[in-house]
Amino acid sequence: MHHAHYTLSSGIQYAMALPFVLAVVLYAAAVIYSNRHYRKWPVYRTASWLTGNLCAAAAVFGPLAEKAHGHFVFHMAGHLLLGMLAPLLMVLAAPGTLLLRTLDIDRARRVTGILKSRPFFILSHPVTAAVLNVGGLWLLYTSDLYHMMHQSAFWHTVLHFHVFLAGYLFTASLLYIDPVFHRVSYLYRSSVLLVALAAHGILSKYLYARPPEGVPLSQAEQASMLMYYGGDVIDALIIIILCWKWYRSAKPGLNQQSVNSY
Repeated sequence: MHHAHYTLSSGIQYAMALPFVLAVVLYAAAVIYSNRHYRKWPVYRTASWLTGNLCAAAAVFGPLAEKAHGHFVFHMAGHLLLGMLAPLLMVLAAPGTLLLRTLDIDRARRVTGILKSRPFFILSHPVTAAVLNVGGLWLLYTSDLYHMMHQSAFWHTVLHFHVFLAGYLFTASLLYIDPVFHRVSYLYRSSVLLVALAAHGILSKYLYARPPEGVPLSQAEQASMLMYYGGDVIDALIIIILCWKWYRSAKPGLNQQSVNSY
């Protein structure tokens, strides 16, 4: 890279990894509480949450994070972990459902009130989530934000958490694993997904030929291929889950709770 980078200190890495460590601890505490008062929480959901947080933490802490700070290929590997795979695994862990199981009635009503609110509906709408997710990536790689991320600890932190949160919001807006009070149809969500996949694929091809300034072309080519094919693998998992839920919802005799049990 030709631009001066700030040093990715261990302090920054610890600070960025801390939320994911806390998320694992809080989830585990909620599982223990839930198992004492209700039927056993599925082990696969707990495993999914743990694995997802490990993927996210690996993208912001440790060898991958350090290499990603100065090498576009490793940066893209971190993007796939932080913005796509970790959100998918964490959505499948149904943290919202677990939260509602552990709260008392009054607090649960407050949470559901937020979930039913108009602002939350707008924020969690598939179109809004797609714009924040894929649109954010276009803005990151076609503007000065990419260089700002490597020159400022503040922007490094903000943009990494945006990638994660936007990826989580987008995945959750498609799969409806947790309770959703403002639903759109499977056809609508599938259409948004297809448009988002096309935009993500076009961006990867764009970066192949026109990477951010200062990124060597050889790195750009490898990173773009990783973004394209690695993203396809994760997107394929989302498509399979979405289609399976759509198929299950169309079968007679199945209520919504059984459909959301995946």
